Amino acid sequence: MARPLQHPKIEQINLDGILHALSDPIRREILFNLEGCEAKPCNKSVEGLAPSTLSFHYKILREAGLVHSEKKGIEVLNTLRINELNKKFPGLLSTIKKFHN
Repeated sequence: MARPLQHPKIEQINLDGILHALSDPIRREILFNLEGCEAKPCNKSVEGLAPSTLSFHYKILREAGLVHSEKKGIEVLNTLRINELNKKFPGLLSTIKKFHN
């Protein structure tokens, strides 16, 4: 049986972890591709990445508290924790997105 995925509580999420996770342009692209995909599978990810590389990037985003991952059979559904993050860090993600690219 696979280990359950670990997610930090909102109190454990800090700015240093978020900025570290989003310092990689691939992770920023993955994260911002998740917008609008809440509660449904969304496979808009970065072209050309091996599944293991993509899993690694999702792990970093999950450990930083940016995404919530849920296993559904063999698939893992990832959603952006936008509401929680906006409460703790108002406007942070929208500001980062504005300067992404």
